[in-house]
Amino acid sequence: MDYLRNLGSAAVSTLVQKSGLNLPFSLGPKVASLDGICSLYDGTKRDDSSPISVFEYDFSQRRDLAPLAKNSLRKLRTIRHPDVLKFMDVVESDTTIVIMTERVRPLDAALQAWTSKGVQEKEDWILWGLHRISVALAFINESCASTHGAIRTKAVFLSLSGEWKLGGFEVLSNPKDDASVLYTLGSLLPDNMSWAPPEVKKEGWSSLKKGEPPAADAYALGLLLNATFNPDHHPPATASPPHPPPTAAARGNIPNAVFSLYKRLLNPNAKGRLTAKGFLEIGMAESGFFASNRLVKVCLGLDNFALASEAEKMILLRTLHESVDSFPSEFATDRVLPSLVSALEYGGASAATIVPLVLRLGKNVPDSKYSDAIIAPVIKLFASPDRGIRMALLDHLPEYADKLDKKTVDGKIFPHLQTGFSDTVAVIREATVKSISLIAPKLSDRNLNNDLLRFLAKMQQDPEASIRTNTCILIGRLGPTLGYNTKKKVLVPAFLRALKDPFVHARVAGLMAFMATIDCFDVEDLATKVIPNMSFALVDKEKLVRDQAFKTMELFTKKLESYAATMPETAAPNPFDQFTDPVAATSQGTLVTSAAGAAGALAGWAMSSIGKRLAPSDMQTTMASSTGTGIDRPTSAPPPAEDSRIGNLKPSPLLTSMSAANSTATSPALPIRSNFQSSSKLKGMQLGASKVPSSIAAALAEQLAEEVAAEDGVDVSNPWGDDDLMDVNADEGDWSKYQQERISFANNEFI
Repeated sequence: MDYLRNLGSAAVSTLVQKSGLNLPFSLGPKVASLDGICSLYDGTKRDDSSPISVFEYDFSQRRDLAPLAKNSLRKLRTIRHPDVLKFMDVVESDTTIVIMTERVRPLDAALQAWTSKGVQEKEDWILWGLHRISVALAFINESCASTHGAIRTKAVFLSLSGEWKLGGFEVLSNPKDDASVLYTLGSLLPDNMSWAPPEVKKEGWSSLKKGEPPAADAYALGLLLNATFNPDHHPPATASPPHPPPTAAARGNIPNAVFSLYKRLLNPNAKGRLTAKGFLEIGMAESGFFASNRLVKVCLGLDNFALASEAEKMILLRTLHESVDSFPSEFATDRVLPSLVSALEYGGASAATIVPLVLRLGKNVPDSKYSDAIIAPVIKLFASPDRGIRMALLDHLPEYADKLDKKTVDGKIFPHLQTGFSDTVAVIREATVKSISLIAPKLSDRNLNNDLLRFLAKMQQDPEASIRTNTCILIGRLGPTLGYNTKKKVLVPAFLRALKDPFVHARVAGLMAFMATIDCFDVEDLATKVIPNMSFALVDKEKLVRDQAFKTMELFTKKLESYAATMPETAAPNPFDQFTDPVAATSQGTLVTSAAGAAGALAGWAMSSIGKRLAPSDMQTTMASSTGTGIDRPTSAPPPAEDSRIGNLKPSPLLTSMSAANSTATSPALPIRSNFQSSSKLKGMQLGASKVPSSIAAALAEQLAEEVAAEDGVDVSNPWGDDDLMDVNADEGDWSKYQQERISFANNEFI
């Protein structure tokens, strides 16, 4: 077989065509040589790339081995049993037989690897393996009425799941079969006498044809038991003539419960020898060494899981939960896991318990196999209406969410997952909300920005406060991943709804969501929508909310301050530049930081406007009084009321004197309307009027005053009417009505 591997692929194809061989596999490395009769190779099946083993019988140099190779092929084809090596395919030629089986490895190599294990762990593993071999031997001896004839460590193999499989069928024979080879060619087996029973050593292999089929295999089973427990002391002294019974000192690592049966298996008298079937029955009796073995119990429970009652299923699953971590890794992933995955198809109450086990065992599955071994069966469970299964899937979603692809989440999981939003059980609704954050990055834009947000809007009105809170938290996490238009439409209303929630932690979650999504808002939206709408939280009745609101507001204002610092300064002139007093100008141009400072600034404006702009000569004169003189009104001022009675008031002599005076004031006081064409008066009522020619300013002011008077239809001589401004004795004019309206507004609640 080595020559096939050394040749190139083209040469191999040519050689196969010339020889008539059509190999359905790719040959891998050589694993072992089995007694010189055949060689074991690893291989890969061509059609599905599944791992296989290849047994090559090359009898081109030893033609006498051809009957053994053909007998092995014939028996493997016809004997099918779970504990027997599984036959898959064969390629034959005149000098070679190549048998393809399931992937296995020799027991000898496994025994060496188990030398470093704990005593109890190794004992459980060996007893479990001997149980499988005993079952296979009992089937061959009783059901097939045949003798295996070659029980030894090289005839036992381990599958990928770690289960012991019986092979080595080169001399397996039925005494009634004319083509039997054991009775004539048994001596061709290498080292055959070290495993042969006393009757064969005395009379030869032909003597077995006269005896019972199980006798020779039972003796070999006893030797196999010793070889597995005491590999350094094989064969035992009892295997040599005169075959003394085993002593207690010869027990070695053989368990006490097994040692008495071990002696019966090695009985020199074939008729009094314990058979493989008897050994199996005693071990499987109540409290027997096989029945109490945890690996044996797990295998039997998994094999009969579909037929077991719910109580029996729960007992098995409880056993798995408690001891699955102590199982051999290959047994857990390749034996227990596939059985549990198959059991999920039956559903039932146990399915919710199986899901965590499947995901727990799936951690040891390679990434290349995880999708087929774990993801595929788990995804199917989302279609199940069973709440226990759905809850188990959602609770353990973090364990397999990263293994899901976008197509699977969007097309196979979310359509079933969304039913949880409207479930009548609150626990399911809340678990559904929490699960979204794990699969949201793998949702399509339509499902994320449309369908999902509709469900979340409904969840914000859920009767359960925790669901409303978690929904707000979820929207805050999803915010950065939403589309631009979706952010502008959804985030502010969603978080404001949370701020109006009666549940304290929901309001806190709304504020924290605002903070988490600060980068999702434009600066203009932050100033015009976010801050104005959330400001009422600053006076929330709960201190926890108020504290969080102030932190949130501080974060927003800092961002606005940073943005404002980058804005260009305007070129508008500073009206305080006209002040001659540098102290006053400085105080008027400084930003106010307190209420007292603001009041002082307002007073300073008034004093500067009147006191600082009159000429010294005008301070000693009196203001002229004239009934025909009024106060000029700017065009932006509201028209006077028709029922005003202030016009009946007598103008003060000071006002008349001021109108007649040629004032040079340019303060921002109201301009005085007059029928006289006085340019000096108009010039004094304009800010910065000293910079404009007096004739132009006077003409412009006169024109504007006439236009306003014409449009308003007001008598210029009495613009505010004849009524008093306020009757101080009338109750209707006081603040009581306003206070009542203010109290009424304050009692209204936000909806």
